[in-house]
Amino acid sequence: MNPQELQLSLAHQNINLSDQQMAQLQQYFQLLVETNKVMNLTNITEESAVYVKHFYDSLTPMFYDQQLTQAVSVADIGTGAGFPGIVLKIANPKLHLTLVDSLNKRLNFLQQVVDQLQLSKVQLVHARAEEFGQQAQYRQQYDYVVARAVANLPVLLELCLPVVKQGGYFIALKGAQAETEMAAAKSALFKLGGQIERVEKLKLPQAAGERQLIWIKKVKSTPAKFPRKPGIPARNPL
Repeated sequence: MNPQELQLSLAHQNINLSDQQMAQLQQYFQLLVETNKVMNLTNITEESAVYVKHFYDSLTPMFYDQQLTQAVSVADIGTGAGFPGIVLKIANPKLHLTLVDSLNKRLNFLQQVVDQLQLSKVQLVHARAEEFGQQAQYRQQYDYVVARAVANLPVLLELCLPVVKQGGYFIALKGAQAETEMAAAKSALFKLGGQIERVEKLKLPQAAGERQLIWIKKVKSTPAKFPRKPGIPARNPL
């Protein structure tokens, strides 16, 4: 997928990116590829693959949720190289974005992206997700939390739901295996105050894979003991 194809595909979904926004994506791509030579950010570096598997993929929640085009607060937990958070921010400059990662060198890269693309209203937080969710200034503060991390859904729920506002949403960007994960997540949902509200299935263009997006609504407050200490959610899922 080249930049023009991305722009056209997004326009079909009522996401109209300006030339400036397209230039920001191109700058982001160049920074990603350059930095990836000295730091492992992604194993996807070929331009057409980045545009479909990182850029298009990151924007898929906007296809189904108009609120993401408004001035809402979004936390991207375990953001890595900035997906989906930075791409959502480029597409909607009004977002109040918090990027959370446990590795300082990744955050240094993200700071470079934020500076060079001149993105405002972006906060970078160096923390394990378990620690982030226990800090009072973040807990139950966000309209949306997004994660494209590889952890299983029960683990992601414990890491992400504590910082979602009551009435807000955690959107998990998952692959084709999501049904199995959702079945395994019933206990975690009950304990953490979440409820699956909708699941959207789609195929990425150019046979780049199947995706399932899961909207989990925060229906009641998460008990203070969650998330548990670093490492425990992954070792012993709810």
